[in-house]
Amino acid sequence: MTDSWIFGYGSLVWRPAFAFVERRPATIHGWHRRFWQGSTDHRGVPGAPGRVVTLTPAEGGVTVGAAFRPEPSQRAAILAALDHREKGGYERLRLPLRDLDGAVFGEGLVYTATPENPSWLGAAPLPDIAAQIRRSRGPSGPNDEYLLRLAEALRGMGADDPHVFALEALFMEQSGADD
Repeated sequence: MTDSWIFGYGSLVWRPAFAFVERRPATIHGWHRRFWQGSTDHRGVPGAPGRVVTLTPAEGGVTVGAAFRPEPSQRAAILAALDHREKGGYERLRLPLRDLDGAVFGEGLVYTATPENPSWLGAAPLPDIAAQIRRSRGPSGPNDEYLLRLAEALRGMGADDPHVFALEALFMEQSGADD
């Protein structure tokens, strides 16, 4: 793993919280980003989970995120910290990383949750997901911060993510209804 990357597609895109020598936009193919994972340790609490993203297999899917090359002298500590950060149902995968033009430039470590993990929430109507995000809060802050910062970061990268942007629009619509 001397020259591997870490691929972020959720909070790592806007808050990596580790030292890296290089960051670049990247894509993984065959996956979609979805707010289908429960969070009782960061963006929600036990009994009232927030929702965070995971990857789901999708033929023809492309997920835009950020690839980080960790500081080599800190690699073991970075992975230990990420394993702790992603402990709520995520497991490691290694996937080919592509630049925004589609050319493979390396292999990346990716944390993804599966339906078999105890925090899995799965699909739900988008208005229900947006409402759950709106009311959830955990030790890392409000769940809406996660959604809004992710949407902002993806726009800044020129990414198009219909799922994230639809949830953001529903969230804003629901928030406006309370004014």
